[in-house]
Amino acid sequence: MEAQTKPTVIVTGASSGVGLYAAKSLTQRGWFVIMACRNLEKTKTVAQQVGMATDSYQIMPLDLASLESVREFVRLFRERDRTLDALVCNAAVYLPLLKEPARSAEGYELNVAVNHLGHFLLCNLLLEDLKQSAAEEPRLVILGTVTANPKELGGKIPIPAPPNLGNLEGLEAGFKAPIAMINNGKFKPGKAYKDSKLCNMLTMRELHRRYHDSTGITFSALYPGCVAETGLFRNHYPLFRTIFPWFQKKITGGYVSEEEAGKRVADVVAEPNFNQSGVYWSWGNRQKQGRQAFAQEISDEASDQHKAKRLWELSEKLVGLA
Repeated sequence: MEAQTKPTVIVTGASSGVGLYAAKSLTQRGWFVIMACRNLEKTKTVAQQVGMATDSYQIMPLDLASLESVREFVRLFRERDRTLDALVCNAAVYLPLLKEPARSAEGYELNVAVNHLGHFLLCNLLLEDLKQSAAEEPRLVILGTVTANPKELGGKIPIPAPPNLGNLEGLEAGFKAPIAMINNGKFKPGKAYKDSKLCNMLTMRELHRRYHDSTGITFSALYPGCVAETGLFRNHYPLFRTIFPWFQKKITGGYVSEEEAGKRVADVVAEPNFNQSGVYWSWGNRQKQGRQAFAQEISDEASDQHKAKRLWELSEKLVGLA
């Protein structure tokens, strides 16, 4: 058994952006980080570049677009016989320029497969590990986005379309070709991303409802601010990648650096004042010096308990848990 003196956290998508800096911040606070990523060599390089101590992290392969990879990751993690004290579901894909849907290994539309279904399976499989944590407050944290929450200014923008899961008709029908949208509508890549992040919020709320009281695990989500310069936008137009950071810095005031966003993720994982379960934390659409996080109101759809329950049941079937 590995000697374990530090609390352990798994961070998905820790090879770049917010995930990388969340991992760095957590190691600086005394945590041991499992960096769960697809590209192991890249992760090794960037971890060294940002100055992470080599004895403070371990890199493990995880491809959320493959449910088999998720299961293999959990198996390998358990072989190391470490306790798990926190899980951060950070990884995401955003493919706004697609004309036709990309598909996961199982044939599911890729935004939903990676951002929702892969994480849904990971959360469910690792619940038992979190239950066995000796930590006073084990935590499961999911990254949200303002664009999937119409209660926030950034979520009111209707382009390409607001998030809307309908009655989950696409999931009901098996979510394989030709189906590409959760509501079984016409494929819209930007909406597919928003829908997947709305699923993240519903999943967090349902995890809280099902398991918080019986396990003591704190389930929460956060929007750390607009991280306008991040690899999430690597598949967008080059002009967008140039203008968007300037717009957020000079016009909206919403800009947050990757490093600051990573620190905010680490706060939600590690700090005592983030011990409320079922909460969506935010620092607001406009950044102000010294602003503290607050519990952000979430949309009516994200608050729909019946939809959360049905999404859970259908997702269980799609990932092979039911």
